[in-house]
Order: sequence, then C-alpha cells, then structure tokens
Amino acid sequence: MAAIAAVPGKGAFFNQDASLLVQGITAGGSSAINFATAMAPPLPLFAAYGIDLQPALDAVRLELPMAPLPDALIGPMAHRIMQSARTLGHDWQKLDKMIYADKCRTGCWRCIYGCPFGAKWTARNFLDESIENGAELLDDAKAHRILVKDGCAIGIEFTRHNLRQQVFSGIVVLAGGGIGSPRLLHASGLSRGGERHFSDPVIAVMGSVDGIEGGAEVPMAAGMHLDTEGIMLADMTLPQAMYQAFTAQVGRFDRLRAHRRTLTVMVKIRDQLGGRIGPRWVNKSLQPCDKQKLKRGVELAREILVNAGAKHVFKSWHFAAHPGGSVRIDDGVDRNLQTPTANLFVCDASVIPEAWGLPPTLTLLCLGKRLATHLMAARA
Repeated sequence: MAAIAAVPGKGAFFNQDASLLVQGITAGGSSAINFATAMAPPLPLFAAYGIDLQPALDAVRLELPMAPLPDALIGPMAHRIMQSARTLGHDWQKLDKMIYADKCRTGCWRCIYGCPFGAKWTARNFLDESIENGAELLDDAKAHRILVKDGCAIGIEFTRHNLRQQVFSGIVVLAGGGIGSPRLLHASGLSRGGERHFSDPVIAVMGSVDGIEGGAEVPMAAGMHLDTEGIMLADMTLPQAMYQAFTAQVGRFDRLRAHRRTLTVMVKIRDQLGGRIGPRWVNKSLQPCDKQKLKRGVELAREILVNAGAKHVFKSWHFAAHPGGSVRIDDGVDRNLQTPTANLFVCDASVIPEAWGLPPTLTLLCLGKRLATHLMAARA
C-alpha cells in the first residue's frame, strides 16, 4: 500500500495548508485501496447533462457483488456507532459493499491493504478478465504524451523498462484519474493546464469507549448521507498504523495505545471546485463553505460518539482521497466522454461534472460501461 499511495508526488500530495491528498497508482487504481463502498450514481445530476446512467447501473449490478454486509460481518465498533446514531434519530443504514460476503472474514482489517481472501472486488478483477480474453497489459509503464496526427489521437508515448516506446491505436481512452488525466492532456498540449478540481475532504473523529476490544473489522459498514448539506458520515475502523498516524499528527500521543477501543466516525464533505493541478504538484485548500460543512459534520460525529459512551473525543486534520472533476463533462469532454481531439476519450473521476462528496467507484463503472457501449456502437 505504501508503494501504491504513499510515494510523495506520485500517490501522495501535500497541499499548501498541509492537508494530504492520496490516490492509488497501480493496476486497478484507487479501487485497490478503497473501502469497497458502492454508492449509486446520482442519476438526476447526470441526466441534467443528457446522460442516462440507469442502463449501465442495471448492468453493473448484475456483474458485481453489491449488497450490505450480513450482520455477522458487521464489527462491534460499527454496530455500536450504528446503535448510537439511530437512538439519536439519524437515518443510519448499512451501506452497499463491493465484497463477496462468502469470502469475507470476521475480525479482518485488510480491506485497504489488499484483501488476502479475494473477498473485496477491485478493478483488477476486470483486468484479469480482459487478459483472459486477449487484452494486453503493459505494466510498469509511464505515459508521457498522447500522439496526435491531423487533429486525431493515434496513440501514446510511454516509458517501460527504461525504454521510450510508442503504441498506436484508433481509439485512445485515458483513465489516469483526477490528477493523471489532466496532467497527460496538458503535457500533450491538449488543455490549458492547472485545472480546478474537487477532492472530497475527510476528517476522522475518534473517541475511546469501555467494554470493547476491536480495531479489526470492515470499515464503512454503515452510515448516512445528508445530500442537501453535502455531508456523509460512516463508521471507519482504521488499521492500527493508520490510527496511530492520525493521533500523532494532531499531537494526541496519549491516545496512541487506545486503538482497540477507539470508535471512529468518518466525516466526508462535498467541497467546491477549486485549486490547481501542476506537472509535479497539486494544491487545493478548503473554502469557507467547505469549512462550515466539516464543522457541521464533526459536530454530528461528536454527538454520535458521546452518545455511544466515548471519551477523549478528538479529530484528525482533514485529508482527501477522491480527486476529480478536472476534465469535466461539458467542459473538457462531451457527453460521450470525448475530448475536442477526435478519437480521444477520458473515463475516470476527472470527468465528473460537479462537486461530488460520494464514493465514486460505482459511478465510474457505470460511465465505463456506457462508454464501452458507445464505442461498440460506433464500430458497428
């Protein structure tokens, strides 16, 4: 995981306000390290841009595991947070997880480190299937620029095994993520550069309770989404190393040894578009309305934790892990995800047209399914 999401300038970036932005740079992208939460795309949002994602959503649901965890896989920490939230009147419900429940184990904490049991679905599953059907995967390759001739994309120039190479194709689809795709477009002279984006800032609110010995369970088993406020809350049991990093970050060294009895509530917000993406840096600070949303979310999380019996409640510094909106629909691409350059498409979080605040995996799968249908129809 450290190689995938912790290398500065590659998988990890520090904004000017010292907040951390992480992304997964590996085969399968950030799905390799996410919490496997499947939230359906906001269909009305995309419909406003002339995009109907319902057929793609129906198709993806038939292909992938997508259901709440059975009660036996809900850990004691998530269960206690759920009980507390519900007694306070919150609509705290189980979340759909992209997990094969029959392969999942109780007391396991490895979701974001790479599931050793094959229980968590990631985009690598699709890669394996594609390779079985004849696709060729060039791993350990770094793309440098898009090759363009007479206004049409014809291929990619990249480095692999220290050799500069080129590959040619009638169709080029960028899927480098909210940071990688705009960078590649800019490096190819196909965009203005420095694009605004969203990042979905997160704060972890933590508090210790008596009578529990946990710390090893599936995170984001349940939560609530306040759509009109742009706030999402969920349980977020962290691996010990990540928990201790959060406590040290904010100087709560007195809580370093309290991991197994600390409840954590994640507060995620829908932040405004802003910031800039450079060739080797990323910068996006919180805007006043973002700070108000986080303040409101932290207040709700504190209330839930205190009601659950938590003491020594504190919060982490904000961080983010969903960069996107940097090559937006109706701005950088059209409704079929094609750029102004013929035969060049983008299909990743960068095309999401508005500020977000949701786990994006299922939406990106739907966009990919829809793009594939479009490309197949164009070839017919």
